Amino acid sequence: MNDLKHSEKPNAYYQHHVFFCLNERSNGENACGHHGAQQAFDRCKAQVKAADLAGPGGVRVNKAGCLDRCSAGPLMVVYPQGTWYSYVDANDIDEIIESHLKRGQVVERLLTPPEAGR
Repeated sequence: MNDLKHSEKPNAYYQHHVFFCLNERSNGENACGHHGAQQAFDRCKAQVKAADLAGPGGVRVNKAGCLDRCSAGPLMVVYPQGTWYSYVDANDIDEIIESHLKRGQVVERLLTPPEAGR
């Protein structure tokens, strides 16, 4: 796993800002919201809060609409690094929290390939 260089920007409000695509499509096209994205978001938000990581200087977990990479989903992206993850289940979410959000190490096996979803 790669170590991340945490942002040292003096005006950075959060160390990590996490966005979960929760988009659903009514036309039958693939969308993150059809693959457990809401449950993953809820788990991540609860786990971050329980670990006392939430808030200024820490982690913010937000809902997002379409991130425009639907075929690679379900997706989450962590800023300011711009790290895109494709996850499958609660274990993947837990691993991202433990590795990336707590220790600053990218979970390489869950990285969304750059060409995926285009």
